[in-house]
Amino acid sequence: MNTATDPRHVTCAACGATNRVPAARLGEDPHCGRCGAELLPGHPVELGDADFERVVAASPVPVVVDFWAPWCGPCRQMAPQFAQAAAQLKGQALFVKVNSDDNPHTSARFGIRSIPTMVKLQAGRELDRVSGAMPAAQVAAWARSPAGAPRR
Repeated sequence: MNTATDPRHVTCAACGATNRVPAARLGEDPHCGRCGAELLPGHPVELGDADFERVVAASPVPVVVDFWAPWCGPCRQMAPQFAQAAAQLKGQALFVKVNSDDNPHTSARFGIRSIPTMVKLQAGRELDRVSGAMPAAQVAAWARSPAGAPRR
């Protein structure tokens, strides 16, 4: 098995199509064969109860989920920081935003009790989580860190 050339299946967050992308090309801005959207964009993708599982479970890269709500001041403060971290890690991780008020099933699945809360997933499995607003550099460092790595 050649992990550099073996294709990875990436689900398009825009249209739901499954795309085969060689592992070595994941960092080369792959686009959806059906709708043309970026598969691993450098900005957060909005997901909800209807499409969260389908997109996240198939991701060949780590997924960083920001659970937030529009009425939450710290969530609004962190939104641009989260977007900057997504731009820094384009092609290396998929950054997802889930409105916890509008998507109660996904929020309940992860036991979200305070927001903002970020959850790091790999193959749909939770690796780590952190609550509270953080600057972009700290979000990116946390997203890159192995599961269970100490946080400052």
